[in-house]
Amino acid sequence: MKKTLTAALLLATTAVTACSATEPQPVRQAAKSTVAWAPCEDLTGPDGKPLNDTSLECGSVPVPLDPAKPEGEKIDLALIRIKATGDRLGSLVFNFGGPGASGVDTLALAAKLFASLGTRYDLVSFDPRGVERSSGVRCGQIEKYLSVDMEDLDSEKLTKEFVAACAKDSGKVLPHVGTVNAAEDLERLRTALGDAKLNYFGLSYGTHLGAVYATRYPKNVGRFVLDGAYDPTVTFKERAVTQVKGFKQAFDAFAKDCVAQGCDLGGDPAAVQKSVDELLAGLKAKPVKVGDRDLTSGLAEIGVFAALYSTFTWPVLEQAVAAAVKGNGQALLSMADSYVGRKPDGTYSTMMTSVQAISCMDSAERPDDAAIAEVEKATGEIYPMLRSGGLGLLCRNWPVKGDDAAKRIDATGSAPIVVVGGKGDPATPYEWAPKLTAQLKTGVLLTYEGEGHGAYLSGSSCVTRALDTYLLTGKTPAPGTTCPAA
Repeated sequence: MKKTLTAALLLATTAVTACSATEPQPVRQAAKSTVAWAPCEDLTGPDGKPLNDTSLECGSVPVPLDPAKPEGEKIDLALIRIKATGDRLGSLVFNFGGPGASGVDTLALAAKLFASLGTRYDLVSFDPRGVERSSGVRCGQIEKYLSVDMEDLDSEKLTKEFVAACAKDSGKVLPHVGTVNAAEDLERLRTALGDAKLNYFGLSYGTHLGAVYATRYPKNVGRFVLDGAYDPTVTFKERAVTQVKGFKQAFDAFAKDCVAQGCDLGGDPAAVQKSVDELLAGLKAKPVKVGDRDLTSGLAEIGVFAALYSTFTWPVLEQAVAAAVKGNGQALLSMADSYVGRKPDGTYSTMMTSVQAISCMDSAERPDDAAIAEVEKATGEIYPMLRSGGLGLLCRNWPVKGDDAAKRIDATGSAPIVVVGGKGDPATPYEWAPKLTAQLKTGVLLTYEGEGHGAYLSGSSCVTRALDTYLLTGKTPAPGTTCPAA
């Protein structure tokens, strides 16, 4: 059997030009927020201890469970805010990706990374519908599906068990998640915040949500950054193949860098790959004990590929694999836990379940066995370690139908939208950035030559300067702007 379920759960230039002379887009005066902000009560740090930060405020906005029935049952969207420290322009709303990342948790931990923007904006984020505190999708004991070695099991049977658990635990919300409905929630959030325009920073999947919002509400688009662009028109096969190529490129870049720095995993890139392959094969035969848990081949694989998202974690990956080869799997298991949302107390966030629910609702595709086998063959030929049928098997068994409404992007009439693509981005490969830019009609492309998922957090002063200038003054980067690797 192929690694269909595990891999599907893992997967959803040379010069800097000056900023253009485009006149800044004015920031319209905001009305008063109707959100009842209060101190946050349930935030924890990576160590599981309460996060006592008085700058953080939490609140909620009620939205209809079924947007087609605005007067019907409501659910609450959980919000977080950090008030501007200087002369306030308005709110800047973040979506950190996934789909399924908790904006509440992420902004609480990552606020300092956006401190330059926090001088002028209230930094705001939220858990989208179907995510964590906002009626998050839950699917039974997720650890069961993450830790198994799929080659030894019937992936069709396991997938059906997983989907049945989702329907049992979250059947009420499943028909109403998806990016189109989340975009409608964004408009309700803009109104509740009292902002005349929505200023927005979307990363990874957040670029898709932002693009759908701009399509539906082009006149309400303020200053928009879409970093780590996703092309929503891709099929399941195209998505899987492109991402596998991206992760192979990222691993090769890691291996080359590791060797250049003096690598514990081998003297050349091929030897580094061999070390990882042998580790995974050994864990498949005999998992390594980490306390009362097992580091399985499936979890180790997740840990490896989680570390490829950023060059900052490449040294950690080298050390974690080297330790696991010697029988100490703690670091690699911790990396996998962080990626899949496992908390210190053994519970899980909804990240790995929300992503499936939203992805399957955003596509009408329900591929048959032949189509899934074709994807497995194509990805296996590119990179055997990530051979997968992509989202096909999960979505084929999903208990509610999806549609293609979120694939249609056209923001004609909106203010300029800055789209950022990184040449070494493994999760949202660069080719998607110019495609999303073209679909928007109002997009302005900024290219980053370096490695890692998301350019703003790459450490590139060029990218930071260009995007901060745009968000703080309204001046868009000049067409064709590129930034070198950090």
